[in-house]
Amino acid sequence: MNNVIDLEKMEIFKKIKKGISSFAGVLVLLIIIFGTVGTIGAGERGVLLQFGAVKDKVFDEGLYFKIPFVQKVVTMDVKIQKDEVPASASSKDLQIITSKVAINYHLAPNAVNTVWQSVGKDYNSRIIAPSIQEAVKAVTAKFTAEELIIKREDVKDQIKINLAERLIRTHIIVDDINITSFDFSPAFNEAIEAKVTAEQLKLKAERDLERISIEADQRVVEAEGKAKAIRTEAQALTANPQVVELRWIEKWDGKTPTYWGGASPFIGINR
Repeated sequence: MNNVIDLEKMEIFKKIKKGISSFAGVLVLLIIIFGTVGTIGAGERGVLLQFGAVKDKVFDEGLYFKIPFVQKVVTMDVKIQKDEVPASASSKDLQIITSKVAINYHLAPNAVNTVWQSVGKDYNSRIIAPSIQEAVKAVTAKFTAEELIIKREDVKDQIKINLAERLIRTHIIVDDINITSFDFSPAFNEAIEAKVTAEQLKLKAERDLERISIEADQRVVEAEGKAKAIRTEAQALTANPQVVELRWIEKWDGKTPTYWGGASPFIGINR
């Protein structure tokens, strides 16, 4: 009886062992299958590593195949990214300028394996930030502090060109940059404010002087007009004495002065 029970136990154990073996085989098979294929998302590229070494193969978006346990795929983002970096530099006239530069950039899709091999995914702090600092310093040194304000677009374009030339060497493409702030020392800000105030006062003085000159010219013209009118009337009186009597008549109110004894003031006027 005990022998029969022992045989049954052995059979059950064999079945369990067989089931475990089958499950393990299926599991290994699934691991191999899923370890063979993978997908690359939109806006990404895959870098193929074999035993940790970077291969020349770059996987595009979609499905890819690799050798399990031997090869590995690392994804790299090639979409447009944004970074904002503070930078400080000296202007041509030795003013300290602190600025903040916002950059839009993306990795060259066909060279992500080189980027991974050179710096990995830490390219923001290791490449982009130092390059922005150097580009800002190189361009800012060409302009005075006042020119940095007046020619801001020109400064921005030159920084973009300088930065693009630096980053393309490491397969990073600059799409656009923006200078979000330009800050100067308090002493320089006060000097600029004083200069603007002086220019405004000078402009006001010039306008006042111009107004006074115009008013003086107007008075001269007016005086010349009156003088000409007087000369014209004097010439008319000299040429015709009866004009005097005419002017007197025009101004007479019709009353005879008492010292004339009521006589008509117009007796003797030639008709």
